[in-house]
Amino acid sequence: MNGVPVAGKVVLVTGANRGIGKALAAKALELGAKKVYATARDESKLADVKAMDSDRVVTLTLDVTKHEQVTAAAAAASDVEIVINNAGMGTGAQLLADDVVEKSKLEMDANFYGPMRMGVAFAPILKANGGGAMANVLSVAGLVNFPFAPTYSTSKAAGHSLTQGQRAVLAGQNTLVCGIYPGPIDTDMTEGMTVDKASTEEVANEVFDGIANGTEEIFTDNMAKGLAQGMKADAKAVEKGIAAQFQNVR
Repeated sequence: MNGVPVAGKVVLVTGANRGIGKALAAKALELGAKKVYATARDESKLADVKAMDSDRVVTLTLDVTKHEQVTAAAAAASDVEIVINNAGMGTGAQLLADDVVEKSKLEMDANFYGPMRMGVAFAPILKANGGGAMANVLSVAGLVNFPFAPTYSTSKAAGHSLTQGQRAVLAGQNTLVCGIYPGPIDTDMTEGMTVDKASTEEVANEVFDGIANGTEEIFTDNMAKGLAQGMKADAKAVEKGIAAQFQNVR
């Protein structure tokens, strides 16, 4: 599949109010995007993104767990050419806790069903606009289960499989489908974790380089790239190593 450089394109980023999403919106503007739709559950929290370029940034209310809001966003952003499904969440649920099922349902709704809803709503728009690209922000935790976030890992594994399915289905309309696999990134979600973390700016750089180059699986930092290489060499050894390394991380 051909790459899709962001210069001159219309981009939509979900969960753009902070962290990776905010960095993606900023990088898209820096690289010359024609327009950036920045979305969040609470549109008022997008003021900083709007201030980056009030002419090119359009803010939208969007909770990806709500079908009607996804549909409304698609109606408002009918000119979009690159969709980045960044919105997601983690609950910290533990496998043997009494509340694990209910908490894991919240993660699945955001991290799996959210990108699925976005695919249904935005694939026809991308097709009408020439194909474009859809990129799902996943995690290396979707490739091997991290014991301190087992249900989050499970939801991201589901997102990984979903991305493969979307890639197959959308190939016929010339839509590039990318999976984005960060390791630990310096965001609110990893606050308090005592591990090396990459910056959100590093992630944004790698994401747009990958989309421009037609890279279907984008590993955004040194930890992620190392894990990807390890998985190809010996996936079971990586599983055991991650379990030992992160058993007591919270």
